[in-house]
Amino acid sequence: MDKASGKLWTGPEDAQRLVPQQVPRPRLHLVRQWVEREGAYQAELYDYAVGVSLSSSPVLAVEPALTAAWWKGLRTALDCLSPLRTGRTVMRQAYLDRAMPKYLAFLGDEVPTVPPAWTTAHGDLHWGNLTGPELAILDWEGWGSAPAGYDAALLHAYSLAVPETAERVRRELAAILDSRAGRFAELVVITELLQSAERGDNLELLPALRQRAGEVWFHGLGPVSPPGGLSPG
Repeated sequence: MDKASGKLWTGPEDAQRLVPQQVPRPRLHLVRQWVEREGAYQAELYDYAVGVSLSSSPVLAVEPALTAAWWKGLRTALDCLSPLRTGRTVMRQAYLDRAMPKYLAFLGDEVPTVPPAWTTAHGDLHWGNLTGPELAILDWEGWGSAPAGYDAALLHAYSLAVPETAERVRRELAAILDSRAGRFAELVVITELLQSAERGDNLELLPALRQRAGEVWFHGLGPVSPPGGLSPG
């Protein structure tokens, strides 16, 4: 009962009301909530998703065959989502201040923790939440404010086990990932995934994550701290 509110509980309905129609996703038609004994329940009725999920897990294992139109649709979706104003949050500045120095200490120099900017993100943009051959973005429970470039950085990190796809992500989303904000977002995502590895998640990505952190830091971001931006708190 104590979890029958908050970001994850309201995310799908908030997305249906606020996320632009240009962002392809199954439409939410109906929500029903009820209480049974000590539990609260919520059922959601959506359009049937187009295509099929591109992975059975967040970490990509096999290179997907995706068209130029699919990638263009993804870029358009991220461009439409990022300027959206919302009080929802994917993460807060306090998490970055606490976690980034700890999990990126192996980089040696002082790692910046303040993003160049905050924008709106899906917040869980991995291959299991994307469909093909027609693009749809699934799972809108956790969307909200995040460091600019967060979605692109997360998709890239979950692609590292398939180098050809990781390179394709870097190429197709270069306008985001090649920016200073995009590089910072990569360090944010790597921080999260290194932390989750302590729980046994995504262990196959550990070597690639550490290598990528070094590439971003020594060849694109460090050692100058990024300029401060407005933070959601």
